[in-house]
Amino acid sequence: MPTIPLPIRSLGAMQRVLLVALLVPVVLIAVVAAVPALVVLPFFSNGTERVIKILAALTAYARTLLITSRPGP
Repeated sequence: MPTIPLPIRSLGAMQRVLLVALLVPVVLIAVVAAVPALVVLPFFSNGTERVIKILAALTAYARTLLITSRPGP
C-alpha cells in the first residue's frame, strides 16, 4: 500500500484550519446576538430556564467546533 505524500497530509490540516477560521466568526456572531437575551430573560417568568438552554446551545456549538477540528489519529 503506497504512503500518502506529505502535501496531501498537510492539506487535511489546512482544511481544518480554514474550517475553524470560517466558523469562529459565525459562532461569535451567535454569542453577541444572544447577549441581550441573556441580560433580559432572567427577569421574566421561566427566563432562567431559557437562559440555561441558550448557554447550553452556545456551549455545544463551541465544543463541536473545537472537537471536530482536531486532527484524526
